[in-house]
This record gives sequence, structure tokens and C-alpha cells, in this order.
Amino acid sequence: MLQHILLVGLAVTIAIFTGVTIGILITQSRKAADRVLYVAAVIMTIPSIALFGLLIPVLSLIGQGIGFLPALIALILYAQLPIIRNTYTAIMNVDPALREAARGMGMTTLQRLWQVELPLALPVIVSGVRNAVVMNIAVAAIATYIGAGGLGTFIARGISQTDIRQLITGALAVSLLAIVADALLLFLQRVLTSPGLRGRS
Repeated sequence: MLQHILLVGLAVTIAIFTGVTIGILITQSRKAADRVLYVAAVIMTIPSIALFGLLIPVLSLIGQGIGFLPALIALILYAQLPIIRNTYTAIMNVDPALREAARGMGMTTLQRLWQVELPLALPVIVSGVRNAVVMNIAVAAIATYIGAGGLGTFIARGISQTDIRQLITGALAVSLLAIVADALLLFLQRVLTSPGLRGRS
């Protein structure tokens, strides 16, 4: 359980920094946004086992072909699309009148971003993080096949030993972890939503 949480937690933390940054940057160019979102969507379509297989020979060059690192990189890549897409969509959907009001108050571009746009976009960004976390919890279970450990160990042993008890234990543990993580992030999403938006919704 701790291995699983560490792997997913670290991957999503890194993905938040990269995904939110990329999502903010591509708001400046529709063409760049289309290309970035397309690449992120293509990555999402790659089966996890295939992605692990692609990473193994590359990381073997530095002696990290199996284990924690390839699993971490794969999970970071899988988490990009929901975070980038939600960040981009949320910022682009900020009311233009609010931007104009902030500009009229003399705010710089960065001030508008940090004090107006991101606070309004935060609930939608957290929703993207929720999707990334739940998806990564499931994908991380497969990472046991490249030596990353985690709850997938029970599933792999259950399959190889034809032991239904281990298989059910692993499947239930992964499902419960995903449900708990989603509930906690839903609570965080509600807390980060401004009182005005909560009242209106």
C-alpha cells in the first residue's frame, strides 16, 4: 500500500507542476494548445504494458530499466492529459469581463493570472487532478510487472498462482484506494472553490 501511494503520489505531484505550467503556457496560442493536447491524448492511448516496454530499453542505458523509475515516468506521462486539458479549459473559460476589470485596476499579466484567473480555475484544475489520480492508481497496479511493487503484487501473484484470494485482495485494495483518494480530492475541490462560486452552483 505504501509503495503504491508513494509511486502515485510522487507521479501526480510532478505531473501537477508540469501539467499546470504547460496548460497555462498554451493559453497563449491555440495552435500550440491543439498540438500539445493531441500529443498528450496520443500518449493516453498507448497501453501501459507497451509504454513500460518502450521505457525499459531507454532507461536500461542508465541502469534503471526496471523498477520504480520507469513506472514513475509512465504515470507522469499518463497524468498529463487531464491536468493540461482542465487547466487550459478553465483558464480559457474565465469571464473576459473579469480580465478587463483586472486590467483596468492596473494588474500585470502575472498578477491577473495569480490573483484572478488561477483562483477561478482552481476547482476545474483539481477535477483534472482527481481524474489523473484515479487513473494512475489503476495503472500503477500493472507496474508490478516491471518490479515497481505496489498493490499489483497481489494481483500478479493471484494470477500466477491461481489464487483467487490474493487476486480479490489486490483488486479490492486498488479500488478502495481509488475511492478514498477521489473522495479526499473532491473535498479539497469544494474547499478550494470560492464561496461565491459555491453559492451560485
